[in-house]
Amino acid sequence: MPWNPDKYNQFKNIRYQPFFDLMEMISEKNIQNAVDIGCGTGEQTSILAKKFENTSFLGIDSSKEMLVESEKLINNRLQFQNLSIEDFAEKESLWDLIFSNAALQWSDNHQTLFTTLISKLNTGGQFAVQMPVQTENKLNKILLDLVSEQPFSDYLHGWKRESPVLSIDDYAQIMFEGGLQDIHIVQKAYPIIAENAEKLFDFISGSALIPYLQRLSEEQKQIFITAYKIRIEIEFKKFPAIYAFKRLLLYGRR
Repeated sequence: MPWNPDKYNQFKNIRYQPFFDLMEMISEKNIQNAVDIGCGTGEQTSILAKKFENTSFLGIDSSKEMLVESEKLINNRLQFQNLSIEDFAEKESLWDLIFSNAALQWSDNHQTLFTTLISKLNTGGQFAVQMPVQTENKLNKILLDLVSEQPFSDYLHGWKRESPVLSIDDYAQIMFEGGLQDIHIVQKAYPIIAENAEKLFDFISGSALIPYLQRLSEEQKQIFITAYKIRIEIEFKKFPAIYAFKRLLLYGRR
């Protein structure tokens, strides 16, 4: 998936607040090794390494484009690896902290994935994950509706990506069955104030829109982008507008 670091970081401040909220859930006690799944440019992993001074961190990401930015951050406690979430899940490894900010929504079958990830925790290890609640967020709903309609369903040959994100009850059960304690699950809105539809389009174009655009020809992209922006204007009715972007924060200790 061709990620664009510049486009993604256009909304850096908005994307960082849930990261800091998730980081505050973590206890500093007994964390010797940690992994940041879906580390992107590595900047957030570096912040984690500075906060937890006695911990070695490995940041993994499937995007070579994003990881280019991480090379300057490497040191004796901070390393990075080009590795997909699925490949990491298959590897035998144990961790004192498994951290993931806005990444696991890109992987399917969360029942199996989360169970596997939790099993990689040492005794006393911590699990901290944040994901957007795609099924409830307006821009994601507009996107899913649009790609189900003509001519876009033909352009995409019927392909669309249904969100794998489960309910709070489902994650609570998975975490409980995985032996986690001190379970905290919070759904929180991180509002975006948009002066126009273009800003909301730019926000989603740096993430959820990517797998759709890469499947379209240049002509199809322009038709799709125009139609999507019109739908945004219809949905939000007037600008400036507030977009209550919902995210799920999950924490537990084994």
